[in-house]
Amino acid sequence: MAISENRKLKKWIIIIAGIVIFVLIVLVIAHGSEDDWIRDSRGVWIKHGNPTNIPTEVAEQQELIAKAQELYRKAKEQKQNLVTGPCLGKISADWVADIVHSPRQDVDGLPQNQCSDFRQGLVSHFIELDPDGNILKVD
Repeated sequence: MAISENRKLKKWIIIIAGIVIFVLIVLVIAHGSEDDWIRDSRGVWIKHGNPTNIPTEVAEQQELIAKAQELYRKAKEQKQNLVTGPCLGKISADWVADIVHSPRQDVDGLPQNQCSDFRQGLVSHFIELDPDGNILKVD
């Protein structure tokens, strides 16, 4: 009789261990990769951990940000008054770069203070930089 109970105990231990292992595997899969890309509150893709590749949308955004920062650099070199929030211009077919206050103010959202291409619906997206060239929003 002791042998039978011993087998039942071993069987239950194996079943419980299997369930625990299964739950742990599900949790790891559901949690996702530590090495991934996530969007921050500004809409900018940032590394989370050490991802092995750069997704297309991340690479495209990085290129757009570099173009916006280049327009900013040129405006700064030309001593353009950036405190007034000028539109820096188009950075691609559907994107513009714009200067806004930091922190962003209600006046920045007024149509007359937005890039004309965005206002006219010629582009759908923008990158907002503050007068110091820091990214405030990517949309």
